[in-house]
Amino acid sequence: MSIGVALSLHHPIDTTVRLAREAHAAGLRSAWFGQTFSYDSPALAAIVGREVPGLHVGTAAIPVFGRHPLLVAAQAQTAQAATGGRYHLGLALGTKHLTETGFGIPHERPVARLREFLTALRPVLETGSVDFHGELLTAATPLPAAVPGAEPPVPILVAAMGPQALRVSGALADGILPLLAGPRALAEHIVPAVTAAAEAAGRPAPRIVALVPGVVTADVEAVRRTATDALSFYEQFPSYRRVIEQSGATRAADLAVVGDEETVAAEVRRYRDAGATEVVFTSTDLGGEADQRRTWKLLGELADG
Repeated sequence: MSIGVALSLHHPIDTTVRLAREAHAAGLRSAWFGQTFSYDSPALAAIVGREVPGLHVGTAAIPVFGRHPLLVAAQAQTAQAATGGRYHLGLALGTKHLTETGFGIPHERPVARLREFLTALRPVLETGSVDFHGELLTAATPLPAAVPGAEPPVPILVAAMGPQALRVSGALADGILPLLAGPRALAEHIVPAVTAAAEAAGRPAPRIVALVPGVVTADVEAVRRTATDALSFYEQFPSYRRVIEQSGATRAADLAVVGDEETVAAEVRRYRDAGATEVVFTSTDLGGEADQRRTWKLLGELADG
């Protein structure tokens, strides 16, 4: 199983590159970067991927609101060319609060927008051209849009967890990036839905890249208290509340994997058995630098195994 890590966006670029080198040296296969209102995630991924040869890099994930498929395609292809084919593009529906507060545009019909976004985006990544005229989006290329060296075509993943988004992602994307979806939610709700949609569309089995907050630590109670504060942000959004409940949990922090090496390794196996094809640990810095290094060491050993 491929195992990666999400790196914080709170560091200077040089520090981020150093951390990515350390993660790769520990045996981790990929480093992922969120997209907020600070760093441009594809650009940061391109820098890190170029500085750390062999490390796959990804975005998890760019909201489709406030972006255009042609511009995202340009970013993704540039990152793919810069990293020698090691970039993975993650997209998201975003949230009503952040979309309307940040961009001043209505967060309306997100699944329909996702469908049109993916329909317009894939031809650009695969052929360098598109002529799409939808209800919500228009994307046409009067000039070639291919980037030399952006091969193979950038894989597209979606942070999808709800039924409608899973159907669209299974039909039009290469996989999904569920966050705070525990093994139960994956096995009973998410993996069957997206797999069925891919099969119906005649597409290969989708990648299931599970994003899992987790720390290897001796101070379980302290780290879990920190996780409760850090992850409570997600509890205000209905999509996360639903998947947390589907996972058999009450709070987001209940899904944080916190404990010794044996405990964390067992949880990684549970995600694999639930259908995850890849696991990306997030929030590994909640217990401090020593615990983060301890976590990465274990994850690297599991990846090698």
